[in-house]
Amino acid sequence: MNAEVVVKPGAPPRKLAYFQAMVEAIRQEMRRDPAVFCLGEDVGAMGGVFQSTVGLFKEFGPERIRDTPISETAILGMALGAAAHGMRPIAELMFVDFMGVCFDQILNNISKTHYMSGGAVKLPLVITASTGGGICDAAQHSQTLHGFFAHVPGLKVAIPSNPYDAKGLMTSAIRDDSPVVYLFHRGLLGLPVMGYVEASLATEVPEESYTVPFGQARVVREGDDVTIVAFAQMVHKAIVAAAELDKRGISVEIIDPRTLVPLDVDAILRSVAKTGRLLVVDEDYLSYGVTGEIAALVAERLDRIRLKSPVRRLAVADTPIPYSRALEPVVIPQSAGIVAAVDELMRTSIK
Repeated sequence: MNAEVVVKPGAPPRKLAYFQAMVEAIRQEMRRDPAVFCLGEDVGAMGGVFQSTVGLFKEFGPERIRDTPISETAILGMALGAAAHGMRPIAELMFVDFMGVCFDQILNNISKTHYMSGGAVKLPLVITASTGGGICDAAQHSQTLHGFFAHVPGLKVAIPSNPYDAKGLMTSAIRDDSPVVYLFHRGLLGLPVMGYVEASLATEVPEESYTVPFGQARVVREGDDVTIVAFAQMVHKAIVAAAELDKRGISVEIIDPRTLVPLDVDAILRSVAKTGRLLVVDEDYLSYGVTGEIAALVAERLDRIRLKSPVRRLAVADTPIPYSRALEPVVIPQSAGIVAAVDELMRTSIK
């Protein structure tokens, strides 16, 4: 599958799938900076299990697109050492679940080296992995887990929801001098085998290189009655839900933070101050997660924000992701559940 798209003069604006946009960012940065290289399992001639490095091996060869043994700890150890010596590695771990194998490298080394060296050692390192359910990959291959990494000081966390952001955030991540965890949802990649997403995946993406700044949320949809904060695939499920709610006369505003660290708190607060209602939707686990953090950020500012109803949260139930095709969508939030949660928000009030 070809990730590089060429548009002839006079042709309509080109549209890229998410995986193509992500690969284009890596290609452009590798052409621009010889210090950038990729490493991971099957990233070479295969182009990545999820086509996340497709076509790069042919152009840059095995020195800069490095296939590794099946050892996540070795992959991140090599990436850490290379980054500390001035390289800009992009380390892919295939599934976010596999980060548990090498969590010591992330928690105690990669995230803390800059601080513990007194700022002397910079770590321009990108860790990428796929996330999310939808294709019944079961409990060890279907988690999201971005809350884990947002909880660790020293890491930046990017979770793009569309091709434009996939390219711009990847470019920003590669150029950043801090370690960045860049998580891509499999259901958004635009691969034929992942055809279960309620979204139009190919969108207009500029051919030239560009960055999407970290900590700058996107207002996906403006509305007046309720704010939905959503991430990655949940953004698209929120869009579907908002269209249904429109038919009922309920106007929904959708905020996509794009990065968890740094988090654009001001954008969220502005929206909630306007609507007076907040629903946070996440594909990560409910307890002790990102939904609770955002709810707390709003609650701490009730001296400035008047809520019309209590904050609601919708996330993955506190259970491993089921393998069963019938049970998986019960555990992972769906558009119908978002509609029901908003309906409840509109029916309740703070007395």
